Amino acid sequence: MTAGVIAIIVIVALVVLVALATSVRMVQQYERGVVFRFGRVLEGVRQPGIRFIVPIADRMTKVSMQTTVVGVPAQGAITRDNVTLTVDAVVYYRVVDPVKVLVNVHEYSSAVLQVAQTSMRSVIGRTDLDTLLSNRERVNSELKTVIDAPTEQPWGLLVERVEVKDVALPDAMKRSMSRQAEAERERRARVISADAEYQASRRLADASKAMSDTPGAFQLRLLQTVVEVAAEKNSTLVMPFPVELLRFFDQLSQRRSALATGNGRGPQPDGAAPAQQPRGQQAR
Repeated sequence: MTAGVIAIIVIVALVVLVALATSVRMVQQYERGVVFRFGRVLEGVRQPGIRFIVPIADRMTKVSMQTTVVGVPAQGAITRDNVTLTVDAVVYYRVVDPVKVLVNVHEYSSAVLQVAQTSMRSVIGRTDLDTLLSNRERVNSELKTVIDAPTEQPWGLLVERVEVKDVALPDAMKRSMSRQAEAERERRARVISADAEYQASRRLADASKAMSDTPGAFQLRLLQTVVEVAAEKNSTLVMPFPVELLRFFDQLSQRRSALATGNGRGPQPDGAAPAQQPRGQQAR
């Protein structure tokens, strides 16, 4: 009789231990537990720590609340200006409602990936190539809005960030963009060179005005130029011809032409006497 009682006690203890072991659940800090009792979701999400459930009747499913990174494979798309390209991206999302994630969607990670692929084609189809290459933040923001719309409320997911990783262009488009960039750089170089010439001409004009106020400045500048030319060990010495001397001869020639025109005669050769009229014509 004593042996039978002891056996019963042992069996009951084993059953209690097994029931206790099956009813204890450990929820990690980054997890939340959702309890299903006979297939129905119980109210309240189990927080981190040791949690107890009813054996056989309850079943707990843990959901990670960590941010998940999903790489979107390269997708072929056509931009609004009819340029064919290949784009891949990265989506950062996390769970905000564990119950909706388990009840409303099957394999939410795969569902987010499919939504990201279709949304990326749609957004790129409404975007120009220049905007996609130069204003990447705007494209990322629009992608985040489009992907987050069907996932946050019905699925309990929050898309935190979407980043376009790479944009692969056709070889012909790369060559065209390279030629365009080269032409743009050449245009800027020419504009800068022309601006430098303009500024130099303005400075030279100001310098000439300042030198014209001092008669000896031109002569000093001439001597300085001669010194700079003769600085090297050269056998040839260059002497600039004064421009004022040329102006003197030019003014002298103009005065002679004006005098000849005022007398009604053409210009006379040097040393030639003017022609005299006959005496009969002078008497008349």
